[in-house]
Amino acid sequence: MKRIGAHVKTVGGVDKAPHNARAIGAKAFALFTKNQRQWQAKPYTKETITAFKANLEEVGIAPEHVLPHDSYLINLGHPESEAREKSCLAFLDEMQRCEQLGLPLLNFHPGSHLRKISEEECLSLVAESINWALDRTESVIAVIENTAGQGSNLGYRFEHLAAIIDQVEDKSRVGVCLDTCHTFTAGYDLRTPEACDTTFAEFERLVGFKYLRGMHLNDSKPDLGSRVDRHHSIGQGKIGLEAFRYIMRDPRFDEIPMVLETIDDTIWPEEIELLYSLEHETETA
Repeated sequence: MKRIGAHVKTVGGVDKAPHNARAIGAKAFALFTKNQRQWQAKPYTKETITAFKANLEEVGIAPEHVLPHDSYLINLGHPESEAREKSCLAFLDEMQRCEQLGLPLLNFHPGSHLRKISEEECLSLVAESINWALDRTESVIAVIENTAGQGSNLGYRFEHLAAIIDQVEDKSRVGVCLDTCHTFTAGYDLRTPEACDTTFAEFERLVGFKYLRGMHLNDSKPDLGSRVDRHHSIGQGKIGLEAFRYIMRDPRFDEIPMVLETIDDTIWPEEIELLYSLEHETETA
């Protein structure tokens, strides 16, 4: 079964997120565990934690279909030790917040070398940072999101994801989130079924579907291989509907959170409905 949702708001507290997801017809969702543009945040109260778990159960969304996203400030591959330590501590706090909420996944961007060290060195630092955080937590899976490769960001090649995973000590607690816009603008074509076959075969060869823990479903404003991260609404960008039809019909994408981060949140209910219609339409439709 496909689990489609969106990255919902948490205004008034994270416990509001499950109801916000239900309001758009979601069967999965993403959220920020705290303000994504600040380093510090107040600890959760017991009341907030209890309310979040109760609301999640009420809306009928399983914890494994929630894909929290960490702060945009975190750079686990930062070339400077003091800044990397600050990122590691913030990442650990995010993982602990997921544990408190009973959520098994934490999605994050791998990091940036800032043109000060090599890609290989940066990837090793990311893996080292992940290992450090996993050693200090018990259950949360670190889910690496592929990137568009904008600026000095790493993670835009499947080889980057594989290199990080290879250096993570506990393979049971590392995974991958594929963003369709990022995948496309990083240079992996998705515009036809044949292109999807090729791209996902490459992902299987280099990384493996066993590590796929979630997806971000976004069309793309920029062209293939542009290395620019600008999302568009489903079917309105340079990727087009065929990629999403392919994903919705492929059982390799069953039972993982698949989250919209498209640009117009007012049409998320319609986009969710559209995606499910692609799954069930007849071949002659």
